[in-house]
Amino acid sequence: MDQQGMVKRRLAVLVGCNYPNTKNELHGCVNDVLAMKETLLTRFGFKQSDMEVLTDEPESKVKPTGANIKAALRRMVDKAQTGSGDVLFFHYSGHGTRIPSVKPAHPFKQDEAIVPCDFNLITDIDFRELVNQLPKGTSFTMLSDSCHSGGLIDKEKEQIGPYSSSDRSPDMETTTTAITSRALPFKEVLDHLSSLTGISTSDFGTHLLELFGDDAGLKFRLPTMDLMDLLEKMRAREKHMDAGILLSGCQADETSADVGGSSGKAYGAFSNAIQTVLEENKGALKNKELVIMARDVLERLGFHQHPCLYCSDQNADATFLSQP
Repeated sequence: MDQQGMVKRRLAVLVGCNYPNTKNELHGCVNDVLAMKETLLTRFGFKQSDMEVLTDEPESKVKPTGANIKAALRRMVDKAQTGSGDVLFFHYSGHGTRIPSVKPAHPFKQDEAIVPCDFNLITDIDFRELVNQLPKGTSFTMLSDSCHSGGLIDKEKEQIGPYSSSDRSPDMETTTTAITSRALPFKEVLDHLSSLTGISTSDFGTHLLELFGDDAGLKFRLPTMDLMDLLEKMRAREKHMDAGILLSGCQADETSADVGGSSGKAYGAFSNAIQTVLEENKGALKNKELVIMARDVLERLGFHQHPCLYCSDQNADATFLSQP
């Protein structure tokens, strides 16, 4: 309960995309979210009834499409109550990508996005808009084990960012283990969308609107002037509502590793590092501590990725998922 005696709810959406039987297939993403589900239940006080798990396993009834993921996130936010101190958590394991920025002020930069199983991209603006809808006093923690995941909540403050160019990761120790990147280059995503629409254009928005209509991301649905207006409104709200906490599997310009496959249990390197840190430290950990320790685990194992933390100064020192 919070100081006013209101019951604090713990709500979660867990998404794992392995893209089975495609050229983009991964192996550890579903395992990542199932392991996290068990951790949330046994350690952090979450209830089964307050979680939604979306995977693209053949037997899954609800697939992790862009529309389904956003709908699940919206349901989670709608359940949160003002002043309750509710804890919201989103774990995503799957491919990530970077696309040319559609922000009017940054036409030559790149923006980050996750890649649902139907390639209906969810971008940093979509996550920013979601966070800005949170009731006062609520927290939203996003753990993204995907490539280019640094900065996935637009305008969130960088607390633990890129290593300098002089830093060097050690050579991979586990050379016998299959390592797959969780990155989908811009051209591959564009080629896939083009094959579905049959339209010859390099404009992402055209393809996404043709395929998904109103379920496409905000960046692709809004005219330039409306997007500028939305961004200005978001900036105004960010000063008062900065409840987003992003734990990214790597820097915005890095890839995240998917480990294993045919033999042995597959997993995401970052998700596994988080689980390792939690197992080795039974007490409550600050968000900043958790990310630093996960970096140490990955460096020790020889992975060339550097997890980052984006959130307010207050949330950097807050306890991960408000562990009792």
